[in-house]
Amino acid sequence: MYNLGMVELAFVLLGVMVVLLASGVWIAVALGLVGFAAMALTTNVPLGTVLATTTWSSSASWTLAALPLFIWMGEILFRTKLSEEMFRGLSPWVQWLPGRLTHVNVIGCGIFAAVSGSSAATCATIGKIALPELDKRGYDKNLSLGSLAGSGTLGLLIPPSIPMVVYAVTANVSVLQVFLGGFLPGLLVMALYSGYIIVWSLLNPGKVPPRDPPMSFRLKMRESAKLFPCLLLIFAVFLSLVLGFATATECAAWGVSGALLLAWWSGTLTRKNFFDSVMSATRLTCMIMLILAGAAYTTAAMAYTGIPAGLAQWVKGQDLTPSMLALYLSVMYIILGCLIDGISMIVLTAVIVLPMVKEAGFDLIWFGIYLIIHVEMAQITPPVGFNLFVLQNMSGRDTLTVARAAFPFFVLLLATVFIITEYPQIVLYLPKLAFPD
Repeated sequence: MYNLGMVELAFVLLGVMVVLLASGVWIAVALGLVGFAAMALTTNVPLGTVLATTTWSSSASWTLAALPLFIWMGEILFRTKLSEEMFRGLSPWVQWLPGRLTHVNVIGCGIFAAVSGSSAATCATIGKIALPELDKRGYDKNLSLGSLAGSGTLGLLIPPSIPMVVYAVTANVSVLQVFLGGFLPGLLVMALYSGYIIVWSLLNPGKVPPRDPPMSFRLKMRESAKLFPCLLLIFAVFLSLVLGFATATECAAWGVSGALLLAWWSGTLTRKNFFDSVMSATRLTCMIMLILAGAAYTTAAMAYTGIPAGLAQWVKGQDLTPSMLALYLSVMYIILGCLIDGISMIVLTAVIVLPMVKEAGFDLIWFGIYLIIHVEMAQITPPVGFNLFVLQNMSGRDTLTVARAAFPFFVLLLATVFIITEYPQIVLYLPKLAFPD
């Protein structure tokens, strides 16, 4: 009977949360109010003291220091000529593939994702040069938009990733292991995207422009020369992580330094760009930290009420197989992705979902990647998919048109979820390799 009561209380608090969010209350404030209500109804602990201690403990974290640094790194690179150089450097190498320059969207977003950590920045940076070039050359508009919307989500899956840092702090797991867990699934998603483009192009040969005149190997290398510093930065950060030379926070600091050098080297580092990047990174960091503080208070409240343990026992009593639990959670996260942003999805659900996931025997590193892929889906699902808004502004098309173009790539992300659920070693191979038990 106790567990049933906990489940009922959880649904009451969920209803309060929905009402608060629907009324336009800030997510961080809504989280705090739900935590306040939960403790006021079930405990006699001093609410103000818990608020003060949890807010401090959630923000006084060395791991979290990586968050503003990775955000700032992406903001710096967003304001450089990297996207233009990337398009020119990658174009000669993909001409032989069916789909031709459309693959630049996938590869370019994958490369930029490895230095930005942001889906919107990845989508906007590659899109601002790729869309006009593809339009000018006569590529299918829907394929161009869809591949950019889908590939832009790689900014969340390929490390460094801002939601990965948020998840690692929320779930109390290693940021480095979550980073390593994202590499192979990121490559898998890129392969699925390029595979779809190839199949679509073979089925619609009349919609693919002819290839550009062939270039010599020397000329290809000359066109790609300006990509090498960016690739070197990615390789240096990745190698430092894998070999344990630096923590995630230290790598973030080196990444910012490398991004500043790249911006200076490309001739686009101005006082205005520098100031704009700092202010934009500060605003986004403050928003995320406020949400994390509200989530920490709610998490503490849930611990006092016993709801997570009660729900975990209730789930155990349903005799759900791990696969069925993963399926139910997928449905829940897809629905949530239509309503709220990805970071909010992580912090809003962690306190309830993580005990269930542990009870089902899932590895928390694996679950982090599983969750990040659903956050990627949220970036391309209306009405609040941020990548859709970015491309709407760039292309002049309405949001639903962009969403329809992105739908095949949403399906491919869903296929990735099923693949990693069936073969979790895809996620866990690199973390286990770097941190053997």
